Amino acid sequence: MSDTIPPKLVRSVLYIPASKPRALEKAKGLPADAIIFDLEDAVSPEEKVAARATLADALKLGGYGDRLKVVRVNGADSEWGAADLAALKGLAFDAVLLPKVETADDVAAARKVLPEVPVWAMIETPLGVLNAADIAAHPALEAFVMGTNDLAKELNCRFRADRLPLMGALQSSLLAARAHGVIAIDGVFNAFKDDEGLAAECEQGRDLGFDGKTVIHPAQIATANAVFSPSEEAIDLAKRQIAAFDAAKAEGQGVAVLDGKIVENLHVATARDILAKAKAIAERTE
Repeated sequence: MSDTIPPKLVRSVLYIPASKPRALEKAKGLPADAIIFDLEDAVSPEEKVAARATLADALKLGGYGDRLKVVRVNGADSEWGAADLAALKGLAFDAVLLPKVETADDVAAARKVLPEVPVWAMIETPLGVLNAADIAAHPALEAFVMGTNDLAKELNCRFRADRLPLMGALQSSLLAARAHGVIAIDGVFNAFKDDEGLAAECEQGRDLGFDGKTVIHPAQIATANAVFSPSEEAIDLAKRQIAAFDAAKAEGQGVAVLDGKIVENLHVATARDILAKAKAIAERTE
């Protein structure tokens, strides 16, 4: 991540139903970093055709500021998937989110319909996890979104607060994303009234290395934003690491020592990423 190119903020990625004009309007005033306009799970079968027009009107009207605007379409194997992609041609949005992506061919197929639009992939099946590296390597692929509910169902695993049964899938997908420079977004936390549980799961996702978390309710946004933002302590340390390394470099040294710990190039790179993210967040909130 360059300190001259602002990182794409995805601390909180809010799902909203594309069929609900009131929800589409309300989202304009919410502090989510990104919005997923959902044509899939959040829309009933009888509303799916009308939802395309409702969403098109909302996107044409605009008003979502600098938030990332992502549209989740129905699967290519459904009766709505192809028409969803076709309906997005010419609209102003930032990425298309494909459900249940299992091979790089799924990304390529969407890219043929929307050749200039970045693709986000839901990783929510065992085959998707197993093929995550190939999927992430596709040049059109910009982000992974973990579909932890569907994945848990497919794995037949039990719910645990520590998500131990999902850990292999989460880490495998994250490894693939990092290997190919892809954004990685953690799955949803279903108990939207459990603030403590949400914070714990956000912290776990952050510590694993995810860039942010998908959320299903506006009340979850603030927690996700806070957890996935650099702390004041982290920002201060990053500044001091850079200063110490620059001073050591000026003296012909390859490493520095700060607070009794070695500071090398890799620490400086991480520090610069932290400051770039903090700067992007400050600009978003001004």
